[in-house]
Amino acid sequence: MPNKNQLPIITHRKQVAKSALFGIEQIDLTFSNGEQRQYERMMGSGRGAVMIVPMVDDDTLMLVREYCAGTHSYLLGFPKGLIDIGESAEHAANRELQEEIGFGCKQLHKLSELMMAPAFFNAKMTIFLATDLYCSVLEGDEPEPLEVVTWSIKDYKELLQQEDFTEARSIAALMLLRDFLQD
Repeated sequence: MPNKNQLPIITHRKQVAKSALFGIEQIDLTFSNGEQRQYERMMGSGRGAVMIVPMVDDDTLMLVREYCAGTHSYLLGFPKGLIDIGESAEHAANRELQEEIGFGCKQLHKLSELMMAPAFFNAKMTIFLATDLYCSVLEGDEPEPLEVVTWSIKDYKELLQQEDFTEARSIAALMLLRDFLQD
């Protein structure tokens, strides 16, 4: 079905805040019906990020439990990280695996690309399945060792019930994996 919406015209933009990781931009918009609105949006680095679902074998997933500053809690999810400048998403995925769980992979399968909060944030994340794992450790930027947790894909409903498995990106990755494995 074709999209009949016409993008609004940005009539003015200005940066209203900036940190080491994000900028906040205010944009003035004029919509095709003449309505005018002001929005704020977060602008990331534009490099993108990756999330990896590592599988030890045909049944076993590997997750990490790590500190999340946004919620000031430890959450269970899949390894993830930013794509470094000049790095492909695939290379970033394999690097993050080695930094976070101590394994590299011989096979990466792209499951999807997700937009994270597109109403106010321009960040995208590529989700990969990693198979054919081998031991390989790289030093990462984590302030403490991450707890690695294995889980049977057959028990995915129990994983969804875990109080610390609540990150939407990890839940989406799990569901994308289930669909991929059922095809």
